[in-house]
Amino acid sequence: TALEAGFGALYCPDNGRPGVPIRLMAGLHLLKHTFGLSDEQVVAQWVLNPYWQFFCGEEYFQHQLPIHPSQMTRWRKRIGESGMEKLLQLTIEAGKRTKTVTERSFESVIVDTTVQPKAIQHPTDARLYRKVHAAMLRIAEKEGLDLRQSYRKLMEWGFRKHGGHMKAKQFKRAKKVLRSLKTMAGRVMRDVERKLSGDGYEAHKGVMILSELILEQKRKTKNKVYSLHASEVECIGKGKAHRPYEFGVKVSLAMTHKEGFCVGIQTCPGNPFDGHTLDGQLDQVERLVGRVPEMTFVDKGYKGHGVPEARSRVLISGTRKLGYALRRHLRRRAAIEPEIGHMKGDGLLGRNFLKGMEGDAINAILCGAGHNLRKILARLRALLCLLSG
Repeated sequence: TALEAGFGALYCPDNGRPGVPIRLMAGLHLLKHTFGLSDEQVVAQWVLNPYWQFFCGEEYFQHQLPIHPSQMTRWRKRIGESGMEKLLQLTIEAGKRTKTVTERSFESVIVDTTVQPKAIQHPTDARLYRKVHAAMLRIAEKEGLDLRQSYRKLMEWGFRKHGGHMKAKQFKRAKKVLRSLKTMAGRVMRDVERKLSGDGYEAHKGVMILSELILEQKRKTKNKVYSLHASEVECIGKGKAHRPYEFGVKVSLAMTHKEGFCVGIQTCPGNPFDGHTLDGQLDQVERLVGRVPEMTFVDKGYKGHGVPEARSRVLISGTRKLGYALRRHLRRRAAIEPEIGHMKGDGLLGRNFLKGMEGDAINAILCGAGHNLRKILARLRALLCLLSG
């Protein structure tokens, strides 16, 4: 009922085919992110699982696919980021009803940031030049252009040669081959640009501009392009020894201090300083929970956050001259790290396949909802074992 009241205004009652039930679509998305599945997998498994069908509002067992998997993409676009926040809010309400969390749990939260990687290949210069070259050949084939020279075989040979030189640590030879790859990609791009008509150039304007930026960017260029199909990807370094740089978007999370229940998660485009994301994160927690937490525990990256103590008392790890209870609570700040690991390993926060900046925001919020449902299922499972034992 709450879903129909919140999303009903997005449907037209007297135009076109009747929409799929809102509870079914919301339930499929929650199941997808609870068990870390793709759109195709969750639809296929829904037919086999009576418990999933009951969760999505079915009264009788269904033997046919409920929807085509592509409908989930269209529903996400229709609902948007604000609608996904309502789904996250519903999981928080379900957590309170099952006593996974209590109202007192919202008095103190842990806030941290992580990176939500995008589903792109590692953006080396050679790979980017190869992708630019392939994009130009696709445009030429689609528009029927007769190129002076395609460099198709030379590009493949040069890409393999560059990889072999880098593997053998022959960096001077690799650099020489890299210049050849850039030259060949640039020649094909300029040839396509000359022969495209006005309407043809407008149809492929985005790809042409991104390709030119890739060929012009240098080592110290700011706001580099790391992918043709996901130009919003940013290079973020979190100081990890095993992974110095990650390519995606920064995500801010807020978890309850005691249970590790997600009460807020949002993307932070532009890779802002962690301290500058705290105020917006507390705003989201207030929207979802209905109150601002009295205590907020953060790491040292949040120094200079600017949140007044009257709003929420922010305790930074490493703070001295605290009482025993506060020191004990502050030590628990690190408990958010394994929670983030579970969201990446068990959920879909570790690799985002949704398109654009809106897809980044939607995937992050749904990962928080899936994390909460896994917490609720774990509690119900423990209660069932306790009652049956």
